[in-house]
Amino acid sequence: MMSPLPAQTRVAVLGAGSWGTALAALASANADTLLWARDAATAQAIDSTHINQRYLPGVVLPASLRCTSRFTEAVAHACGASAGQGLIILGVPVAGLADICAQLDQAMAAFPDKRPAVLWTCKGFHQESGLLPHEIVQQAFSGHALPGLGVLSGPSFAREVAQGLPVALTVASQQEEVADLAIQALHGRAARIYTSQDIVGVEVGGALKNVMAIACGISDGLGLGTNARAALITRGLAEMQRLGLALGGQATTFSGLTGLGDLVLTATGDLSRNRQVGLAIGQGQALTDILASGMTAEGVRCARAALALGRKHGIDLPITEAVCKVLFDEVSPRQAVSDLLSREAKAETPQADQ
Repeated sequence: MMSPLPAQTRVAVLGAGSWGTALAALASANADTLLWARDAATAQAIDSTHINQRYLPGVVLPASLRCTSRFTEAVAHACGASAGQGLIILGVPVAGLADICAQLDQAMAAFPDKRPAVLWTCKGFHQESGLLPHEIVQQAFSGHALPGLGVLSGPSFAREVAQGLPVALTVASQQEEVADLAIQALHGRAARIYTSQDIVGVEVGGALKNVMAIACGISDGLGLGTNARAALITRGLAEMQRLGLALGGQATTFSGLTGLGDLVLTATGDLSRNRQVGLAIGQGQALTDILASGMTAEGVRCARAALALGRKHGIDLPITEAVCKVLFDEVSPRQAVSDLLSREAKAETPQADQ
């Protein structure tokens, strides 16, 4: 187990949704942690009752975790740490990443000599631009001195993490000091943190597994059985790897936590929103009705962007294409399954050139 961080270490988590709150709870065991909530009432409730009623009802958070609705206070908390010992975790979805980074860049200008490391946790492609999270982050900080950057990902349901149940995650960064700081802040007790330098592979795995989970949910909603689910997971993993390699990722990443691990969890776990959306569609509900009920899933937002990237790079993404047809082109789930099964037979593993 890692020894506790030095007393001067500070962690700020920006975003008090389910995952941001869970990570703040995890970090508070090792470091002086401040959570930022956009809503003042939420921040006050977390501070006074130690419960995030909206996103993690019934889960009692550590008494040591503090929450604020003042953005500059949260940033100053991390920037006020000793040099190299501040960590900011961005607990926002892809759609809000550019905005939060722009705010962060502006707020950190008041601390020119103290640039904390920044980790993002969102999974997906930007819906309109198709950018991966690291590309969004780099654009948001353009023209300024970049802080240490990295992505934190892996098979994880926020509720279980907040409850202190075991989890294994991967932090990917090109800067060793960023990974070291993330390990010190999060590793130990209930969490095991692994390291990687493959930011692209980690992000592609985190994005496409959501689309595959929708496919598996549709299959289960249609009652197609566990054989079909296993086939979708296996071929979905191959699809994730093909696109990841085309974008510059490493093949081995997709057999790890942020590839196979995250895919299995999201495609089979009952807490998976992407799987739940697929189940509802497979059972006959319309996507508009599902979204109107308040259920959101990152796989819906990024499926078209993933398919567009595949076409741009000449990568075959048949499961992603089938999901897009069902979600956006009014193709019935059963017809999409029939189209997948009727595709031309092929070798499972492409043969290397002789």
